[in-house]
Amino acid sequence: MSGLPSFRAVMLMIIAVVVATVATGGVIVLLDGDLVSGTRKRSAEPARSPTAAPRLDQLVPTTEPAGERREFGEGGPGVTVTPPRVLAIAGSEVPKETRLRLGALKNVEKVVVVDAGRVKLTGTPLNLLAVDPAHFRSWTPQAVADQPAVWSALTRGELVAESDAARRYGMVPGAYYQVDGGPKLRLAASAPLGLSGVDGLVGVDLGRSLGFAPGVAVLLHGKPGKISAAGVRKLLGKGVQVALLDAAARVQKQRPTAAAQQTPQSVSVGRPGSYLELYRLAAARCPGLSWTVLAAIGQVESGHGRNNGPSSAGALGPMQFMPATWKHYGVDGDGDGKADIWSPYDAVPSAAGYLCANGAGKGGEKLRKAIWFYNHSWDYVNKVMGIAEAYARTYA
Repeated sequence: MSGLPSFRAVMLMIIAVVVATVATGGVIVLLDGDLVSGTRKRSAEPARSPTAAPRLDQLVPTTEPAGERREFGEGGPGVTVTPPRVLAIAGSEVPKETRLRLGALKNVEKVVVVDAGRVKLTGTPLNLLAVDPAHFRSWTPQAVADQPAVWSALTRGELVAESDAARRYGMVPGAYYQVDGGPKLRLAASAPLGLSGVDGLVGVDLGRSLGFAPGVAVLLHGKPGKISAAGVRKLLGKGVQVALLDAAARVQKQRPTAAAQQTPQSVSVGRPGSYLELYRLAAARCPGLSWTVLAAIGQVESGHGRNNGPSSAGALGPMQFMPATWKHYGVDGDGDGKADIWSPYDAVPSAAGYLCANGAGKGGEKLRKAIWFYNHSWDYVNKVMGIAEAYARTYA
């Protein structure tokens, strides 16, 4: 890493040349029934049991409607990474013919070309790559590739910062930062990307809107230490800068244990990366309330966001609030400036608050009564408690 400062300085100058600086830049629950004027309308669909649902530590909260959710295929948890050995920044877009020649170089096994640009966040210059998360995921260290929150953030138009850059500039996941002359960007996460001179990632669409240079950043994967930097320079021509990366070594050092893979400590996210984490964090708002109760309600009401309504009574979102009730109990759980009834990041903490207001944190009969207030049915209470006990055994 001793050559990083000089490469970073050159990269800043090149990107500045090829990219124009941005110049302008009570709670109501469904599936099990609806509460209308103090009575319940029973739904025909039975509640799912925990064993029938995906594992909570692998189920990612999303604000997208169920029919529009994207699956990343090979980019899902457990993806096999192909760490980059070489990073090159060309002076202009790399044509297809050159890409093919790069792929034919000795010991090169994989090539990807992405957009790159330089922006200033409140005066701080950052070098960013604009990537397609579905395809770029395997180019990052395992702990990063296995963190769904990182990749869903890029599809939402948010920023993922390199951990070193976030520490250096005091950037905090979950906070918003102003692009000089442009929009505000939410820092969704910081992660060790293993890319020398690169301060972070954004999605392709956001990169285009910021005026990034198309197709100027080249990543090559192959046998460690075997790719010829001179051969890369020759193909990319005048003005190219090439850096040999140590990403492979970082992948080995950061490979998490099976337990750590659920919530890699090397990745800091502004939003919980799984429903398991979301329920646990939300329950902490109500001392004495077990996260398993929230999870059980989330399972009964929407299958953890897989059936968000609206219901026949007008209840909405993953925790099935009536809009009038939401006005009283809805909270901004993720700090994005709004309380969104459709967002699990807001709805789950709001449900915790409602339960707490009805005494759920006191346990025993107080807890059962609080669940009864959530849905005026003792059968519902028994069902939630049974599922909560099953979650406690599954995730002990």
